[in-house]
Amino acid sequence: MADGAGRTSLRSGRLLVATPRLADPNFERTVVLLLDHDESGSLGVVLNRPSPVPVGEVLPGWGGMLGMPEVLFHGGPVGTDSALAVAEIPAAEGEEDPVGFRRLFDHLGIVDLDTPTELLEDVIVRMRVFAGYAGWGEGQLAAEVEEGSWYVVPLEDDDLFAIGPEGLWARVLRRQAGELAWVSTRPADPTMN
Repeated sequence: MADGAGRTSLRSGRLLVATPRLADPNFERTVVLLLDHDESGSLGVVLNRPSPVPVGEVLPGWGGMLGMPEVLFHGGPVGTDSALAVAEIPAAEGEEDPVGFRRLFDHLGIVDLDTPTELLEDVIVRMRVFAGYAGWGEGQLAAEVEEGSWYVVPLEDDDLFAIGPEGLWARVLRRQAGELAWVSTRPADPTMN
């Protein structure tokens, strides 16, 4: 549950929304999906930084499983020379996850891009591929949330696969209660207000 200041418990499946206080240009006005969070650290991917590079150019064969836009996304400043894929599979209770897919939460998980596409093409509903990721060491993310650098809010169904990812920051904030909805109207450069 989030309070009016956007404080929700940190855990996998939450969104981190950059606050205007966040000084790191790598994360200015970003929305990060938290994929993994435990006592040793946290890992996530930036959802609203599409690149102009079609996934098919760098990972032939995976293009047919992607959500629109079918481009590589800048997932964060760590490991930018590698790709990480997050996919949705149909919700199926009691069934084993397919080979090459590791469920993280709900119906979302990580795809091993070394898996032959034939093994996954009939089970992946949609997928997004990220170059790099965002990572935090032990206690680092909790400290950044406490200092006011991130709002922690619930993920909604279309956030990961937003068709207009560039506007995601404002859309996620706009749907929040209280003062967070007002933050969505803040211009990128407040001196232009």
